Amino acid sequence: MTNNTSIIKNLNIGNININNPILLAPMEGITDLPFRLLCKEYGADIVYTEFAASEALIRNVPQTLKKINIDDKERPVAIQIFGNSPERMAEAVKIAEDKGADIIDINYGCWVKKVVNNNAGAALMRYPELMAEITNRCVNAVKIPVTIKTRLGWDFDSINIFDIVTIQEKAGAKAITVHCRTRSQKITGNADWSFIPQIKKYINIPLILNGDISSPELCLEAMNIQGADGIMIGRSTIGNPFIFKQGKEIITNGIYAYPTINDKINCCIRHLELNLEIKGKHGLLEFRKHYSGYLKGIYNAKEYRQKLITTENFDEIKNILQSLINN
Repeated sequence: MTNNTSIIKNLNIGNININNPILLAPMEGITDLPFRLLCKEYGADIVYTEFAASEALIRNVPQTLKKINIDDKERPVAIQIFGNSPERMAEAVKIAEDKGADIIDINYGCWVKKVVNNNAGAALMRYPELMAEITNRCVNAVKIPVTIKTRLGWDFDSINIFDIVTIQEKAGAKAITVHCRTRSQKITGNADWSFIPQIKKYINIPLILNGDISSPELCLEAMNIQGADGIMIGRSTIGNPFIFKQGKEIITNGIYAYPTINDKINCCIRHLELNLEIKGKHGLLEFRKHYSGYLKGIYNAKEYRQKLITTENFDEIKNILQSLINN
C-alpha cells in the first residue's frame, strides 16, 4: 500500500511536542509497567498507566501505588486517576505528580459498573459542572499538564460531548481524548469517528481520537481525520505492540512490515522477561493472560498455550516458545 498523503499532525501538551503521535491507551489489568516499557520500545509516543482510584492513592493502598510506579525509560508517561470528589481528586493528583508523572489524565470515560455506580468515570458525563470543578481543582493543584479522557455521552439520547469539551477547556484541561462511543455502548458497536471534526470546532486544545484503531491502515485513516491531533490505541495493542511501529511506518512511508512468527515469539519473551524483572515470580504467573494474544494466528496455538499456562519455570517456558520459531 502506498500513501500519497503527507501527514503532519502535531501534539503539544505542556513541554511535550510530538509529530504524528500514537499513544497507548490506559487499560486496567494491561498497561502495567512491563507492558508500557514494551510499547515504548515499539514506538508508543506517550503511555498511560492503568487507572488509579483517588481514594486508594490517598490511603496509600499498596496495589494502587504499584500501578503508578514509573521508569524513566517510559517517558513521557501519563498517570490516569478517577474519582468523584474535587477535593480528594486534587489531593490524589499531587501524589501522582510526586511519583514523577509527566501528565495527569482524568478518567471520565470508564463504563464499568462498579466505577459508574460510584459516580465516577463516564457517570460524571451526566454532571458536566462537577466534571469541570474536578478538572479545575486538579489543574490548580499541580504544575504538570492535566488532560482528560471521555466519551460522546452517557447514551445516544444524551450526547453532550460538545458542551463537555467547551467546559473542560475553560477548566484548564490541556488536551482531550475522546473514545468515540457512548457509555451505554461500552466496547460494543462501532466507534463513530465522524464526531471528531465537529468536536474540534469547539476547542483550541489538542484532540486525540480513540476507539476501533485496530490495524496500521486504520492508524493512517484515523490520523487523517480532520481535527484529530493524534490517535490512541487500546485493545489492539494486546499481544501486538507492533502496531505502534507499523502505524508510524504507514503514516511516514505508506507501507509497513508484518511481524514474523520469530518477531512475535521474541516479543513475547521480551515481555515476559520484563514481567519477571519487575514483578518477580508473580510476574511469571500473571503473564499467562498474555499468551493468547502473542500466539494468535500460529498453528496449534491452543496446544502450546495449554503447555505455557501450566509451566512455572521461565527456562521451560522460553524453550516452549522458541520451539515455535523452530517449527
